[in-house]
Parts: sequence; structure tokens; C-alpha cells
Amino acid sequence: MPASRLFTPWQMRRVVARNRVAISPMQQYSAEHGEANDWHLAHLARFAMGGAGIVFVGSTAVEERGRNTHGDLGLWDERQVEPLARVARALRRSGAVAGIQLGHCGRKAGLQKWWEGHGPLGPRDIARGEGPWPTIGPSPLPVADNYRVPEAPDTVGVAQTVQAWGEAARRARDAGFEALEIHGAHGYLIHQFLHPLSNQRKDRYGQARWTYALDVVEAVRRHWPEHLPLFWRHTLADPEDGGFEPDENIAFARALHERGVDVLDCSSGGGISGYPANGKHVPRGLDYRADVGAALRSATGMAIMGVGLIVDPHHAESLLAGGQADLVAIGREALYNPNWALHAEIALGANQAYASWPLQYRMWLERRAPVADPVRAAGLARMTV
Repeated sequence: MPASRLFTPWQMRRVVARNRVAISPMQQYSAEHGEANDWHLAHLARFAMGGAGIVFVGSTAVEERGRNTHGDLGLWDERQVEPLARVARALRRSGAVAGIQLGHCGRKAGLQKWWEGHGPLGPRDIARGEGPWPTIGPSPLPVADNYRVPEAPDTVGVAQTVQAWGEAARRARDAGFEALEIHGAHGYLIHQFLHPLSNQRKDRYGQARWTYALDVVEAVRRHWPEHLPLFWRHTLADPEDGGFEPDENIAFARALHERGVDVLDCSSGGGISGYPANGKHVPRGLDYRADVGAALRSATGMAIMGVGLIVDPHHAESLLAGGQADLVAIGREALYNPNWALHAEIALGANQAYASWPLQYRMWLERRAPVADPVRAAGLARMTV
């Protein structure tokens, strides 16, 4: 069969993924008191059963006040460890590397769940028992006119949030996760410290705006085992929307790498004031930023995980072949098709006779293949005409 780079194993430190397909962290807004439940188990396990090499749990708050919504997952408390450990065990049993993203929303915290509007919490939310809470940010500057003004902690208070990142990383380790990602993009707390629009402090966290991000990495790496990989969610947005100029982008990535970050998870959009604040719209899609990912990979030697409306397996394969990424993260397309990785393997000629499918499925599919596969192939051919 033709070789497929997408379906070759990938190793970072002592963790080996069976292929280069990752499931991007996607919040579900379905936790209770920050604890994972049956929804998270079923939602995430099906991606592992669907053949992905790495499956990331959606953004998990390192502080209670850092939640995006009342339904966010958390690792600010020991009681939240075992429910997530159950998820991690299910992912590993189905052959995937169990990953988790840690986050803190800062001044973008305290919102409604997506299906309730995803705006700031208000009277209707209070009436159903989901009222607002005090939020924090680098400076007392709201995201937009209708958002709460965040508290700006003093230098000691900021350092305490850094410690919270490290403690959450320890809990992620205790839960059995094998890959950890720090969310440093999309206008959330770390990104807020990086950008002058939201960080107007006069202390060390404002005089050198990288300081908070680098302190967080060091705190996390102290608690995260040396043999496990560390990812960083990074925005490739335009400079005017919260991204770095090319030279600063490379310098910042090198600083992360020196402190123990192994992989840059390069998001195409997600600026400092973008969704959910209805700020500037940034064009989406990895093609739009693939050249930046390739430049970062070449200049820093870091592994790159590309993400952004990747749907076609051949597109994913070309990004790896062209040196624009080492891993490809699938997000919403995996919600549409949880078996995306298994189907992509067939499309790229890297799998025959359902060899990579779970044994429990394979026996049924193999027996039906002589009849069903030609019918399915004919249907796909009609769809592409």
C-alpha cells in the first residue's frame, strides 16, 4: 500500500502516538462543579475508538474563577481528578494518547453556555442558579462594553495564579494523562498578558509581557513529568488582532521551547478581542497560516500541530509532506464524523480490510464488505460528480 505520513507513528519524549491525527480540545459546557461525567466519557472515547492518535480533553480550568461557563471542566480541586482519570483510562484502552488542555479565561470568564447565548451572565442566568462571579485580568479593562470589568490582581496575586497552573498540571498527571497543553491563545488569560490592548500593568508582568506566559510554562513543567510532552496553544492571528510580528513569533516560540514546550498547536485565528466578544473577524483555515507554521517549525526546531477547518485527508497529508506540520488536529469535523481517522486511513490507502478498526467492529464490517463497500464507493462517486 502507498505510504502515508499521516498514519505513521509519532513520538515526543517517551510518548508514542499510533498516528499523527489529534482530536483538538473542544469545550462541551457539560460539567457539574467542574467534574467530568458520562457525557465527557462517551464524547471523547468515541474519537479514540475512531482511530485518532491523540485525543485532547477540552479546556479545563485551573481556577474556579477562570471558567468560561458554569459547565466548564476543572482541575482546581482534588475531587475533579478521578472523574477525569476515568476518561483518560478509556482513551488509553482504545489505543489513543490521553491528552488534556489546561486554561484560564481571565476577563473572558463568566459567560453563558453556547446554547444559551454565550454572552455575559445576566438576570435570566441568575434566576436559574447560574449567576456571574468576579473575574480577573492583567488590567481592569473589559473585553467589550457589556462585559464585567475584571479585577487586576497585584504582583503577588498574579503569582498565585501561576501556582494554580502548576497544581492543575500535577492533578492532570495524577489523572493519568500523557500529553498536556497550555492554552496561550484566543484572548484568554495568558494571551491577555501577552497583548498591550489588555495588559497595561507597570510591574514585572507588564514591563515584559512575556513574563506571565513563561512563568506559567516553568510552573507547569515543574509538576509535569519530564518524560511526557507539553503542548502550547498558540495563535497565528494578525498582529493587530493579537498575534506577534514574525520575528517576535519566532523569539517567543524559542523561549517556550527552552522552558520545556515541545509542540506548538498553531491555531489560525482567535484574536485578543475575537469571539465570544464579536471583535475583529479573522479568516480561518490552516492554509491561510500554513506558511507561518512552516517558518516556526524551521526556525525553532519545534514540532507543529496544525489546526483549522481541515476536512480532507489528502489536505492533511500534504501539510505533513510539505513540512508545515508534524501533527494535524481535527476539531469540528470529528464531531461530524468521529471515525474521521479510520476513514482517512482508508482514503489514503493506508488501511485494508478494516485492519485498524476495533476488533468488536471489524468482524461485522469484514463480513459485510463484499456487498457494502461497492455500494458505498458508488455513492461517494455520485456525490463528487
